[in-house]
Amino acid sequence: MQNLSHQSGDPKSRLQVTILVRNSPNMSPPVDRSHWLTIFALTLLFLSYNIANAGVNHVDIEDNEFAEFEDFDAEEMVIGSAAENKPVEQEDVDVPQPGKDPIGDDEEEATVETEDNEFEHVDEDEYEGYEKDSSSAKPDLKLNEGPKITFAQLPAHLRSNWESYYLELMILAGLVLYFFNFFLGRSKNQRIAETWYEAFKGQLQDNFALVGDDGKLENSTPGLMKESENVYLLWCSGRTACEAVLFELRLLKRQDLVAMVTSLFRPQQDQVHVKVFMNEADMDSFVMCLAAKKTANRLAREMADISVYCPEKKSAVDKFGLPSNFVLLSEIGEVATTLLDTRVCALVNKIPEVIESIHFSDQYSGPKQTEEAAPSKMPDVKKMLIFTFNLPLKNGKSITEAVEIMRPAIMLIFYCMERVKRFRLSKESKAKADKNRQKVEEAFLKSTHAARAEAAAARREEKRRLEKEKILQDDDPEKQRKWEEKEAKRLAKKRMPKMKAIKV
Repeated sequence: MQNLSHQSGDPKSRLQVTILVRNSPNMSPPVDRSHWLTIFALTLLFLSYNIANAGVNHVDIEDNEFAEFEDFDAEEMVIGSAAENKPVEQEDVDVPQPGKDPIGDDEEEATVETEDNEFEHVDEDEYEGYEKDSSSAKPDLKLNEGPKITFAQLPAHLRSNWESYYLELMILAGLVLYFFNFFLGRSKNQRIAETWYEAFKGQLQDNFALVGDDGKLENSTPGLMKESENVYLLWCSGRTACEAVLFELRLLKRQDLVAMVTSLFRPQQDQVHVKVFMNEADMDSFVMCLAAKKTANRLAREMADISVYCPEKKSAVDKFGLPSNFVLLSEIGEVATTLLDTRVCALVNKIPEVIESIHFSDQYSGPKQTEEAAPSKMPDVKKMLIFTFNLPLKNGKSITEAVEIMRPAIMLIFYCMERVKRFRLSKESKAKADKNRQKVEEAFLKSTHAARAEAAAARREEKRRLEKEKILQDDDPEKQRKWEEKEAKRLAKKRMPKMKAIKV
């Protein structure tokens, strides 16, 4: 090792340079390539720490707008300290010399020009605390010193450093994370939908004449239609026993970061909803639903047909041998016994995690109407078969494996369509079904009687108002008099008490 040192003459400016020289035999061995990643990470962490500290110090210096004045004051302080350190021998000492009159010299030195005092016209008694001598005295400022400047000490939270923008940095990081999750989730949903369509495209083309065509002219590219980032539609038509079939893929909102965080507390699944629009002549009058317990409770609470025609819930374990988490809601017992045969029950037992609900109804009208939006006439009903299947993508299954697990459920749709087409109620069950629908219609008319009466009264009042305006527009006073007499008789008759005639 060699140490080279250089010192300048000035004691305040010293520079020391140290050079370390190693001979080649004593040099350290090269760093192993396997540790490059660790060394790079430590170096990056060290540089980030130094840059952060240097940035804070640099920002503190840049925020000081009077930095140049501080340098000026520092130079003056150095000059003042150097002047004080001068030896005493260099100071001039006044020694009286013979032949000179010291008194005369003092009088010459004492001659000072006086300036007019600007406060001479001020009355001293007019202002309290006013002193003439103190006001006229001027500050004795040294020539080599500037005015004293006091710097305000800014609080730490007002300084421009990275710590002051932690909230903005968090918002920016959240936006970047949100958009990254949006593009990632959208691409995954699209991949799931395309995989499902490619897996069942051949099977659907074998059973339907048109696949992916909703009957609209602007649909130039038949196939899977994108309703939103997580909803895809597929229309199929051209088959016996049904008008059309709608396949609706309701996937998780993977593009929405908030929805994904919510799903951690309320788990959800990707689902495929299938709606079969049956022909009027190919389905008898009945309502039946087989669903999981939670889904059955929700359907009984929200769906109009199930809440009216299937108020009772029955267990499907004892009679049909289905899993314990399934519940049966049926209007007529004969329907469940015939349609839920051994083949259907075996398929449900095979893939219970896929089957969410099976809903057959000839009175399907959608969710129940609220009291505020109660219709004045019976809602339009349709004969439909509704299937809800889960897409089991969890438990480490790939998209292809989950789609293949769903294949027996798609076969169940075509089997149930043929079974419902051939099924007919017995005479007693048909009479019971018709009686139930008549009761429902009468209850509806009774509940809406007051609303219909009010609407009829409003129409009559509107008619009279238009008639009155027409009479008043005519210039014939005779017509106006006759109309007023007629209206007075009508009101008098309305006020009279109603009498009931009794035959003796």
